[in-house]
Amino acid sequence: MKLNRRDMMAGAAALPLTGAADAAPDGGIAKLFNDLSDYLLADAPESATGLGLDKDKRAALKSRLSDLSWAHVSGDAGRCAAWLGKLNAIPAQGLSPDAALNKQVVEYALALGRDGGRFAFGTNTLNSTMNEATTPYVVSQESGSFVAVPEFLDSQHQIASKADADAYLARMEAFAVQLDQETARLKRDAGQGVIAPDFLLATATGQMQQFLTVPAARQRIVTSLATRATRQGIAGDYAAQATKLTADKILPAVARQLAALKALKPTSDAGVWKLKDGEAYYAWLLKVGTTTGMTADEVHKMGLAQNAELEARMDALLKKQGLTKGSVGARMTALSRDSRFIFPETDAGRDRIIAYLNELIAKTRTQMPKLSALKLKAPVVVKRVPPDIQDGAGMGYMNSGSLDGARPSIYYINLKTNANWPKYSLPTLTHHETIPGHAWQGAYVTETGKLPLIRILLGGFNAYVEGWALYAEQLTDEIGMYGDDPFGQLGYLAGQKMRAGRLVVDTGLHAKRWSREQAVNWFQECTGDPRDAMVSEVDRYCGTPGQACGYKVGHTELLRLRAKVKAAAGARFSLPDYNDTVVKAGAVPLTVLASVIDQYIAARKG
Repeated sequence: MKLNRRDMMAGAAALPLTGAADAAPDGGIAKLFNDLSDYLLADAPESATGLGLDKDKRAALKSRLSDLSWAHVSGDAGRCAAWLGKLNAIPAQGLSPDAALNKQVVEYALALGRDGGRFAFGTNTLNSTMNEATTPYVVSQESGSFVAVPEFLDSQHQIASKADADAYLARMEAFAVQLDQETARLKRDAGQGVIAPDFLLATATGQMQQFLTVPAARQRIVTSLATRATRQGIAGDYAAQATKLTADKILPAVARQLAALKALKPTSDAGVWKLKDGEAYYAWLLKVGTTTGMTADEVHKMGLAQNAELEARMDALLKKQGLTKGSVGARMTALSRDSRFIFPETDAGRDRIIAYLNELIAKTRTQMPKLSALKLKAPVVVKRVPPDIQDGAGMGYMNSGSLDGARPSIYYINLKTNANWPKYSLPTLTHHETIPGHAWQGAYVTETGKLPLIRILLGGFNAYVEGWALYAEQLTDEIGMYGDDPFGQLGYLAGQKMRAGRLVVDTGLHAKRWSREQAVNWFQECTGDPRDAMVSEVDRYCGTPGQACGYKVGHTELLRLRAKVKAAAGARFSLPDYNDTVVKAGAVPLTVLASVIDQYIAARKG
């Protein structure tokens, strides 16, 4: 999980180490959960920082980064299996309902990690249990410490004391170590034929080459520390110390990684079908991404069917706006170039986009009582994706806030070019990432402390997390937020259509052997979005196969379950009550969510 929107362990909330669910007699499961949480935090110190837990008895974690060596990572599957054995030994009988639910969820996560050990490359074990996505490529345009650590240190490592600043320096040294550990692993993986496609490596090497042109003293990893230490009045020349570490250790390690990437002999084959056991690997990736047993063919057909349905709705709306000629995609392409909707390609234009996003968030807050009875604050800060990683970064994503409330959620938008963001496309993205999407869902955990810590650390169930956010986009349409904005509604439907297209493209790339060019062409014709945006999307799916399928699969299941509740409740159906039931369940596999809703229905019949 590269530490971004898909790193949900860094995006939870302020919780006690155990929640109310563990207070009932539970056959020792609370102790096991606490022990496992302690292990996971020590194994991934970045998560302790993201959650605001790198203090008090865990203060030593603030000076560390994860051990990314293959000697360590290769043991992950066995460790997952060992923890799973301990958990399976605790009978479900006699557990409180909440503890039984937590047991189901943690068992599912650990089984994913155990099963990923079959694929001894990339990040296929513990990563899959703690995050929304995994990748076959240790280093690519969006994966690896080069992408993750500078942003992590800048935005998540808090500096309020000399000890914090010294811990930052220790992590700079650890960053150089991580780079070399990854370099050794990418060489090892290459020996098994696991090499990222040439177009992903071209972006990754381009980012590294640009990074190496910046003098050490001007690197963001240096200026972030120096600026914040000075602001806090912390004694010591941290600018000089950080500059020396960057010059002596980090830049040489990046140069070694760059040289290793350049020495690889990649092909342009985009999908994981090219790997040994590629079909089985993609089936596992789809399970990680969707928490279902759906096959690639089933996912592909779902995407085609939903794409056709959404296209019909968009066609009708476009015609109402006098746009009648050409395919839906062609008309959306023309719309995306309409000067009415384009922000100036300047820094002032980027500032206007950020301001507009803040306006959207404020407006949506006023409508939340229609959607939820939970009175959550859900603070959000809007930021531009840092320019030094924007070439390989996603178009928009969320870093959720810290456990202690010291750091709010951060909504990142990639403003490499403003042409990718016609104004009508921004409301639905914002609803997805902030309110009532990711930030709202995360705020329930942050502000109520209802879940045990283990559910946060092993809570990166992609189909639930992204399915909720996509469902949240629909909710804002259903309560009339596009009533006076037909182009915004078109943007919403276009976003839904793009997610349906993801089902087609991801499975096309990895199961049907589509080329990158074929995928980009199909996707652009489908959506009408700017080609650069579609290239970025397709490259993302090549780097994290299966993850993109979770959005529409999760959204579809949430609608199916809502219809089931409606049918059972009749006139007593409450939209806020259903929504809050889903949110209060926490991130769970879709199979588990179905049982939660069945219990909800049964309780109301009684």
